[in-house]
Amino acid sequence: MKKPTIKTVDELRPEYDLKELLKNAEIGKYAARLGVSRNLVEIEPANHRVFKTAKQVNDALRLVIELQKIGDASTTVR
Repeated sequence: MKKPTIKTVDELRPEYDLKELLKNAEIGKYAARLGVSRNLVEIEPANHRVFKTAKQVNDALRLVIELQKIGDASTTVR
């Protein structure tokens, strides 16, 4: 099945020169700031194949934390 082509409409006013606006642009200028403010972590490709969304990763981590709490409680109570 062929994907439909999406036509974009240039909404930039004629008096603005895109090359002039982007001449001092830096790729990745705010990348470090994003990593700090969002607490991003990198997961391995094998794990990425299992967990497709951030919600799935967070749910699995919450389960691990709960299981850890149960394991800690069982070792201290005798």
